[in-house]
Amino acid sequence: MFESVQGLLDEHAELQKELSDPAVYADQARARKLGRRSAELNGIVEAHKRWSHLSDDLEAARELADEDPELAAEVPGLEAELETAQERLRRLLIPRDPDDARNVIIEVKGGEGGDEAALFAGDLLRMYMRYAESRGWKTEIISATESDLGGYKDVQMAIKGNSNDPAEGVWARLKFEGGVHRVQRVPVTESQGRIHTSAAGVLVLPEVDEPEEIDISQNDLKIDVYRSSGPGGQSVNTTDSAVRITHLPTGIVVAMQNEKSQLQNREAGMRVLRARLLAHQQEQIDAANSETRKSQIRTMDRSERIRTYNFPENRIADHRTGYKAYNLDAVMNGELEPVIQSAIQADEEHRLAALGEEN
Repeated sequence: MFESVQGLLDEHAELQKELSDPAVYADQARARKLGRRSAELNGIVEAHKRWSHLSDDLEAARELADEDPELAAEVPGLEAELETAQERLRRLLIPRDPDDARNVIIEVKGGEGGDEAALFAGDLLRMYMRYAESRGWKTEIISATESDLGGYKDVQMAIKGNSNDPAEGVWARLKFEGGVHRVQRVPVTESQGRIHTSAAGVLVLPEVDEPEEIDISQNDLKIDVYRSSGPGGQSVNTTDSAVRITHLPTGIVVAMQNEKSQLQNREAGMRVLRARLLAHQQEQIDAANSETRKSQIRTMDRSERIRTYNFPENRIADHRTGYKAYNLDAVMNGELEPVIQSAIQADEEHRLAALGEEN
């Protein structure tokens, strides 16, 4: 088994040679790409090394078991260790999402529920900020439209990771967050103490490392400028500094108004546009490729309900994976890892099953 491993081991060895050449770092984009691939293969190399050593140890123990009772006693333990090592290597060999190592732009938008939905959008934003902080990631608010009560009608935040290892990438962790997040609680505006249901939509986009990655022709852009406005429609800027960028071939529209200058808003808008175009391209690739490249639970559709946050019961439930826990207060404070792991594991199981069907 693991016939594909040798090719990956050879690729890893070649990458180490390339990365040891100082000339490679003259092209930072190439060096970053090679570094990411090396980090991805490091885990496979180490897992294969352990599997190989355990296989040899088990074979030797079995051969000498009749002569040495102590070695015979080690056989069951070695068999269990080998099975674990084999499963780890098998999972590492699942074709990985090419965007896993990327940073992300996450957008949270208040949905049905008016002011309460906007407040919940703000709660989700803080949840992601605290989760990012717990992993040592950096966050940056790109754009925000606040509601009258202090929540967000719409907010976009960039999250930057701290590792080349795709398994530790921001996209690898947060790509399953896209969809409708439903909340059940007593709103601050509710005088009768009744529980209301509202929702917020989350969209997660892999961020483009270099502008050159996505080729955008100026002829494909329609750029409009207008006056920024704040909560309630009041003017927050007396000049036409807000920018709306339309990518004509795809119909993707990005509007930006938080910065004080038109140039800054245009730069921020292009940053988000590149991320949306990258996601659009990957969706097309996924649609053309086999099921092993798709995820059963990842969605770019903000209309799909993925999770419920029930405050009276302190319960969180993920409707795609079946995950349920009664520690919603901790999750809202950033302890999101178990929920995210349930999505990662469900995705791995789906990919493994698809690989099994192909083989």
